[in-house]
Amino acid sequence: MAKNNNNNNDKMSREERGRMGGEATSRNHDKEFYQEIGSKGGEATAENHDMDFYQEIGSKGGEATAENHDKDFYQEIGQKGGEATSENHDKEFYQEIGRKGGEATSENHDRDFYEEIGRKGGNSND
Repeated sequence: MAKNNNNNNDKMSREERGRMGGEATSRNHDKEFYQEIGSKGGEATAENHDMDFYQEIGSKGGEATAENHDKDFYQEIGQKGGEATSENHDKEFYQEIGRKGGEATSENHDRDFYEEIGRKGGNSND
């Protein structure tokens, strides 16, 4: 065990005390304990921060992930996500999200948009 000499007294470093405390906590608590404190922490964070905060940390996290992973990583997690989603949802789920997506798209785009994507789709088979 690492010790620091401070005023001729052997004292455990802050790092060592933290590690030992974390190990003791881990031994004394179960999954539900960590879920509860995580939930409380999330609620406290939500009370103290606005949407801009979450957008900023999300953006930073996305940038860091993009710097550390390649196209294959994203294809793999996309495939896993798609498989997990298909295992957990039925045909009606996909019909509903398709309907909602179609409604949102039609609210945000005009006739010219649909004509353009129709042309592109028609030309892609050439």
